Amino acid sequence: MKEEKIQLLHPFGKKNVRMDKEKYAIIRKAILLSLKTGPLKHKELLKDILKNFKKNKIKFDGSVEWYMEGVKLDMEATKVIQRLNEKPPHLWSIQKKK
Repeated sequence: MKEEKIQLLHPFGKKNVRMDKEKYAIIRKAILLSLKTGPLKHKELLKDILKNFKKNKIKFDGSVEWYMEGVKLDMEATKVIQRLNEKPPHLWSIQKKK
């Protein structure tokens, strides 16, 4: 069976990757779960996701960091999460509802 791919968006209008829909859903859920505790930097977010995968015995085929970056950019572009500062190290948090 062929994997269903989705086109991800980029917050600055650049080209982002196409990704397997199932992998997108796994990483998206992990990002939201991690950011529920508060804003995180890139490395903190990755560390938390990897810890969550290990704790919950989630097998993930591929580079978690690579997938996380694409999904994080898509979530920023669709206003699910927000970048809190312009200069590195960037912090991300769940977008506040207006």
